[in-house]
Amino acid sequence: MSRPTLINCFNDYYCAAKTNFRMEQISLLTDLEFTPVLASTGKRFLNLLIDLIFIYIFAVVVGVLLVLSRNAVSYSSDDSYGSLFYRFVGYLIYLTYYLICEIAFKGRTIAKFITGTRAVNEDGTEMLPKTVLLRSLSRIVPFEPFSAFGIRPWHDKWTNTYVIDVKKTSLSVSAY
Repeated sequence: MSRPTLINCFNDYYCAAKTNFRMEQISLLTDLEFTPVLASTGKRFLNLLIDLIFIYIFAVVVGVLLVLSRNAVSYSSDDSYGSLFYRFVGYLIYLTYYLICEIAFKGRTIAKFITGTRAVNEDGTEMLPKTVLLRSLSRIVPFEPFSAFGIRPWHDKWTNTYVIDVKKTSLSVSAY
């Protein structure tokens, strides 16, 4: 058996303190209860309208930049490839807007700032970029906007997320 040295004692104390801290931290987190107040259908519809305004502004800016670049691909509106190209660019703009906003603003878009709402995971945690990407991709599924007339839109169901009212939602400590 080796003699205890100052370094070994420090390492043992540090590891014990680190383990104790980690156990205490987990205990605190398990005592918290996430009680979400879901955003109303009216707020969600308002989010859609406001976001569409900003998406169209973003699309105009991108369109102007494409025209000014002189390297823009020019298709006539009668050309089926041109129609497909513009549709693809439109979807790309739509996805880019939601990706940039919801990643940079932690689950919020410009409209969600205005209405006081936020997209979060089902447990109330911040969405990962992968979740934001999947949410954004699921928005371009045909008829997806009509799913909002149900209890929960598909882009929320498929990614296990909610849109919550930030001011009304709380974290509270659960009683034993």
